[in-house]
Amino acid sequence: MIGLYRPGDSLLHRMPAGLKLLLLIASILTATVFVRTPLEVGVVVLAVGLLFAVAAIPWRVAVAQLRPVVWMLLIIAVFQVLITSPARAVVVCGVLLISVALAALVTLTTRVTDMLDTVSRALGPLRRFGVDPDRIGLLLALAIRCIPLLTGIVQEVAQARKARGLQWSMTALATPVLVRALRTADAIGDALVARGVDDD
Repeated sequence: MIGLYRPGDSLLHRMPAGLKLLLLIASILTATVFVRTPLEVGVVVLAVGLLFAVAAIPWRVAVAQLRPVVWMLLIIAVFQVLITSPARAVVVCGVLLISVALAALVTLTTRVTDMLDTVSRALGPLRRFGVDPDRIGLLLALAIRCIPLLTGIVQEVAQARKARGLQWSMTALATPVLVRALRTADAIGDALVARGVDDD
């Protein structure tokens, strides 16, 4: 869902990581609070598309960031239509899609190391309360890295089932995905322990 850094020289690439993270939070909060109609959703979607164009992100890459959340959005849309109205479904799913797109744009235009340094500096004053900013930065790095890893696992399992001519089944898909995800988590844990990162 969230891509890794793509080198570039656009205005968004040159913008400081801290400023981008603040703008990301502010933008998501603003969209959540003030976007209330399908028309407003459309306007914001166009604005986000313009930002991807400014950052020179290919449209195929942009679409790939959103593809993993399509099924989740469809499920949410169905519930919203049943509980509220189609217009409300468009707004709710639109805001979620906008939030994911903005987060993807930040990660595509910001080096992970720059984001981690920003988070570590921001949390520095909390050291006096026993908070370890470096450990939180490591957690953030792992979260960012694991999202595309999990997406890749789901896609590989789904493609393997399709190649075998097997029918769609959420249970049959979830089981191998869970097994591979746990194996990947074990491998990451072993690698961290080997590098001296433990629970202490």
